Amino acid sequence: MVTLFEPVQLGSLVLANRVFMAPLTRNRAHADGVPSELAATYYSQRASAGLIVTEATQISPMGKGYIDTPGIHSNEQVRAWSRVVEAVHQSGGRIFLQLWHVGRISHTSLLPTNAQPVAPSAIRANSQTLIATGLAPVSEPVALTASGIKETLDDYRRAASNAKEAGFDGVEIHAANGYLIDQFLKTGSNRRTDEYGGVASNRVRFLTETVERVLEVWDSSHVGVRISPTGGFNDMSDDNPLETFSIAVARLNGYGLGYLHVVETAQNSKGSSEEDLAMSAHLRTLWKGLYVVNGGYDGLRGEEALRTGHADAVAYGRAFLASPDLPRRLQLGAALNEPDPTSFYGGDATGYTSYPALS
Repeated sequence: MVTLFEPVQLGSLVLANRVFMAPLTRNRAHADGVPSELAATYYSQRASAGLIVTEATQISPMGKGYIDTPGIHSNEQVRAWSRVVEAVHQSGGRIFLQLWHVGRISHTSLLPTNAQPVAPSAIRANSQTLIATGLAPVSEPVALTASGIKETLDDYRRAASNAKEAGFDGVEIHAANGYLIDQFLKTGSNRRTDEYGGVASNRVRFLTETVERVLEVWDSSHVGVRISPTGGFNDMSDDNPLETFSIAVARLNGYGLGYLHVVETAQNSKGSSEEDLAMSAHLRTLWKGLYVVNGGYDGLRGEEALRTGHADAVAYGRAFLASPDLPRRLQLGAALNEPDPTSFYGGDATGYTSYPALS
């Protein structure tokens, strides 16, 4: 019987356990997108995870959607991330970088020359983002042109190459939570009439072309994709998520990817938890590789997911944020630290690197 604490093979990597660290936005990078000096400590403290997936990291200046989030598009950013990777590796961990473009979930004040955000279609989201003055409604986006799509795909490839240069063990493509790739996938945000819009097989195209660009750089087994089929976060909706994501998963199967990472619940999710889990269970039957779930799991539910074959690994978010030694705590049945929501986004070491491990 598989447990959370058994090793698992991911390409050429042997991961120590199946307790993954989910990507967690912390808004503690410098204004230029360079990870702070504390980031190396923060991630190395959590190196006992089977796999760390970093906070979402913008692939380009146009991919930015919140203040103080890191990038992977400048030499300074690459150098800073390489120090993070080195610290994690010295602590015995494995770490993937999450590649991120926010699409329409941005604000003109965050973008070069106060540009409008880009999206599949010029549909403004009923959502907010964090800018220098605090929370603000997201700006009106413009629809990506054919040349803009090509440039964005090139940005994904370049970012993937930069992640390799920084020494990461792999990359995760962020196609969830209402950001750019998810915006292409779902009907509520994609009203295009070209080969990237309309029927589901067209709406999946931007995702598959992104994967193909990343695979020009990385071995497929060191690439993961994260999706949120039933998530309504960032004003997302889809007329037929079962069809959309069945087609998406079928297409992704053809690339031999390292894993599929499925967000089963999300903030402001429009589906009930039963619907979320039923969708995930369906996609599990379709997916041919390593299947990773994320969505409020504790140790017992995580063990149950593996025991029943619902998943091959479980990604933990807030639990890992507050308990840097989470795998040990879960294995011992020890109490977890209580996370402090007031320090989730922005700030200093408090609520970032200050959570204690078990003595």
